Amino acid sequence: MPPLARRDVRGLVRKLGANARPSQQAEALHTIATLCCYEDAACLVAIAAAGAIPALVQLLGSGSSAAVQENAAAGLALLAKNADNLVTIVAAGAIPPLVQLLGRGSQAEVQYNAAAVLVILAKNADGLAGIAAAGAIPVLVQLLGPGSPACARELAAEALWNLAVNADNKVTIAAAGAIPVLVQLLGSGSPADTQMNAAGALTSLAENADNAMNIAAAGAIPLLVRLLGPGSPALLPAKATAALGILAVNAAGIITAAGAIPPLVHLLGARSCPDVQGNAAGLLSKLCENADNQATIAAAGAIPPLMKLLGSSSSGSAQLQNNAAAALMRLTEDVDNQVTIAAAGAIPPLVQLLGSRSNPNVHQQTAAAVLMQLARNHAIAAAGAIPPLVLLLSQDSPDQLQVAAAGALAMLAVTDSAGTIAAAGANPPLVQLLGPRLHSDAQQYAAAAMALIAAKDDIAITIVAAGAIPALVQLLGAHSPAGVQQVAAEVLTRIAVTTYIRIAIVTAGASAKIINQMAALGVL
Repeated sequence: MPPLARRDVRGLVRKLGANARPSQQAEALHTIATLCCYEDAACLVAIAAAGAIPALVQLLGSGSSAAVQENAAAGLALLAKNADNLVTIVAAGAIPPLVQLLGRGSQAEVQYNAAAVLVILAKNADGLAGIAAAGAIPVLVQLLGPGSPACARELAAEALWNLAVNADNKVTIAAAGAIPVLVQLLGSGSPADTQMNAAGALTSLAENADNAMNIAAAGAIPLLVRLLGPGSPALLPAKATAALGILAVNAAGIITAAGAIPPLVHLLGARSCPDVQGNAAGLLSKLCENADNQATIAAAGAIPPLMKLLGSSSSGSAQLQNNAAAALMRLTEDVDNQVTIAAAGAIPPLVQLLGSRSNPNVHQQTAAAVLMQLARNHAIAAAGAIPPLVLLLSQDSPDQLQVAAAGALAMLAVTDSAGTIAAAGANPPLVQLLGPRLHSDAQQYAAAAMALIAAKDDIAITIVAAGAIPALVQLLGAHSPAGVQQVAAEVLTRIAVTTYIRIAIVTAGASAKIINQMAALGVL
């Protein structure tokens, strides 16, 4: 504990009482604030243990002078940095008087310190609920306006940001008229910290679909795009890209028209922090859903930095890699981009991502989907993609992951990789994917891979051994999509290399149409 803390803390707290002279209260408040500024954990605990928190809460009341209220709120803001103290402050009833001090009748310094305490208290579940219940939201929204001091607007935006994590509060904040004012605070006339807090609050509010539409309608998108520029402080692009990422669900066209693509590509570079790079890559992947944007994004030079991000080893790199892979997946829908991406060295890091252990299903699915688009490139098999793709066919994998893995293997089988796929043990899990309850795309890709494997006479028999015939015959039924029926028929035709297999196909209930197809090919 610092030297000042050796004084009688309890004596200081007594001087905060109603019977103390104003000069004693002022001296005690100053000393407590000085002690708290050391941010020494033991000191904060000792001051709270001496009963300072209820005394400080008492001094927030209307019977105290503005100077006392200001210093009492400052003391509570400092004490609230300790988690236990934060709970005690809420329990001591601090929230209602703090909300009162936010009002127009309070001096700017009092409003600022009261808002500073509420910013911290809103990070606690009970505090968050208490602040909303005390009617703070409309008052905080008023503080955002041009009539309030700049420092108060900054903290009001931050408090609303913290409160907006609650779904009901998102609605209440919007209903109180916060969205237009927060959008105004994104403008160049606001300090960077205020812009950041406004962007953070808008990001949380945009998680509500109605709010997102209103935020876009209020003109937030051009202002957020402007915050992506190289002149913005480091943290602003992170908040702006996060907000734009949510708004892109319904406003991707507006974001593109606002000129977002060039600065987003720039933010993929090494000078950006991983959070910014990840947000930029994620937003570009959403903008790539528009085919015209795919060419624009590639032309802006996005492919090389996205490639580098695939090999990122920074903290939180798994999500960063996944966002980069998702953007590349969209870009590979353009044939010219496929050549560029493969030539830029995407294949080895994508194969590595197939074995991701951080949020594996999402990352593996994205990597498999990109590899499916690139699968006619022989380098994929050479990079060792086939064994991990076969593992992803497992029944333990989610449907969409199985679809992506089966699709990649089907495309790889078009090359000279059919034998390698069979040798990696793909036939049993491919047969499992033919089951009646599985995704029709998985069935079709699995059957397509098997059709190409079956074209190799020496390994076609392994498909039969894996129990494929009954499952393939089942897929011939009218319940299956036409594409699935067609591929299943092709597999059956190709594996009918012996009399025994042909009899098994007929016995399993193959239709006359399939039997006629096999007869026409001379296999019956």
